[in-house]
Amino acid sequence: MILADYFRSQHDATWDFAIQSGVRHGVIRLPEDSAFDLTDRSHWQAVYKNFTDFGITPLVIEPMPNELHDHIKIGDEKRDECIEKVIKMFPIMRELNIDTICFNWMAHIGWLRTSSDYPERGGAKVTEFKMTDFKPTDSKISAEKLWDNYTYFIKAVIPDAEKYGIKLALHPDDPPVPRLGDVERIMISKANIKKAVYDIVKSESLGVTFCQANYFIMGEDVEKTIEEFADKIFLVHFRNTSGAPEHFRETFHDNGELDMARLMKTYIKCGVNVPVRVDHVPTMAGEQSTLAGYDALGRLFAIGYLKGILDALERDI
Repeated sequence: MILADYFRSQHDATWDFAIQSGVRHGVIRLPEDSAFDLTDRSHWQAVYKNFTDFGITPLVIEPMPNELHDHIKIGDEKRDECIEKVIKMFPIMRELNIDTICFNWMAHIGWLRTSSDYPERGGAKVTEFKMTDFKPTDSKISAEKLWDNYTYFIKAVIPDAEKYGIKLALHPDDPPVPRLGDVERIMISKANIKKAVYDIVKSESLGVTFCQANYFIMGEDVEKTIEEFADKIFLVHFRNTSGAPEHFRETFHDNGELDMARLMKTYIKCGVNVPVRVDHVPTMAGEQSTLAGYDALGRLFAIGYLKGILDALERDI
């Protein structure tokens, strides 16, 4: 497995902690401002150099830029224009040896939590989702429309993804519930994700971001799901959790319901050798949270925990 971490486009403490922890590869978020042109090679080169000068080699883009992705998922009048820009990203990514892009199919409402101060071990705070606390929005979209939009997108981009050797890694819906108000969700089960990456288009360029806690919350057997998806896993989100679809919380990486060492052993046994990054960490004592689930000290603990597991498995302890 390739130890990586998630990096926002501007330097912050997570960059320093990752480097100090021995991380050398990046899952990076592109700049989200009007000055950055997603189709301009020189803009990408500047971002890439910023990371490599710091000691981080970018391998994955996450997420697919929302300025494009949001229109594509809902299928509005800007969809085709945005798909063309996605395709124009592929040759630039190839030149920089960034060969994977993580995308999702959550329209209108993305990654969602209803609280960011659920008490964890020692008073640390974690994010929580509780359906009874969810406040519906005015947005609407049906599962049928989501499947139609997904099929349209995949059929449009896969030929160029194959041409340039770019891998599209589908992330499950989070939370994996069938609807949030009038917004339906489709990437909420192993069966649906199998349909999305195996049946609609058959391509070595289409696979999954294996966010392991999502599959647990869905009620799937995570170890068996890794075995079934092994050839399609392009990126791993190493994350622990506790609960069920309509009420769950994040945990410290060593304090949830998943056997993290056993799962990592399963990836390795199945020949999965892809970037792996920690995900959704607690806010620790003394921290002023900047983005719940992505604060610096919790990542420091999680990276160390992941490194320990990887080192032990490599030495067959």
